[in-house]
Amino acid sequence: MNIGELMRLSPVIAVLTVPRLEQAAPLARALARGGLNVLEVTLRTACALDAIRAMRAAVPEALVGAGTITGPDELAAAASAGASFGVTPGLTEAIVAAANRERLPLLPGVMTPTELIRARAAGFRACKLFPAEQAGGPAMLRALAGPFPDQLFCPTGGVTPQNAPQYLALANVPCVGGSWLAPAAALEARDWKRIERLAAEAVTLRTARP
Repeated sequence: MNIGELMRLSPVIAVLTVPRLEQAAPLARALARGGLNVLEVTLRTACALDAIRAMRAAVPEALVGAGTITGPDELAAAASAGASFGVTPGLTEAIVAAANRERLPLLPGVMTPTELIRARAAGFRACKLFPAEQAGGPAMLRALAGPFPDQLFCPTGGVTPQNAPQYLALANVPCVGGSWLAPAAALEARDWKRIERLAAEAVTLRTARP
């Protein structure tokens, strides 16, 4: 499965920061019960790679990727952990080479037209707009659709349940990245029902397009 196909599986890719390994499996199960099976675990905690392994074991049907990849070593480690895909905040030649070497589908981050041209030169027709709100939000994506009509985007950064429908209404946005799905307080309290409910609400955002 390539990144473009993956982006069409769900209106929201769950962007997750897992502080404790024991939270990983029940978190994945709660999101899956709510209808979300495309999960991005950010490499921002010491247990992130083990969390990817735990989530894949707990929900085999889920696609569990690694986010916040900023270098080739992190990408290689994510591939070794069994990540289904990788997500970066930006793109370098070293990261492109590592993704090709590891054969890991990659969703690279871009913020400007120049960065997008470089990503396209490397073969990417699907990118993450990051940080989306700071980059110009839906207006920026409408502007990019002119010179780059075949480019797909997953806007991430500042996306909320309230503004997500504005993004999803755009033809070049099959999905958004959502970090609201696993609030720190819910994780700490092990409130899996709340997380399941947030996931179920996120699934409906596709039909909530304005």
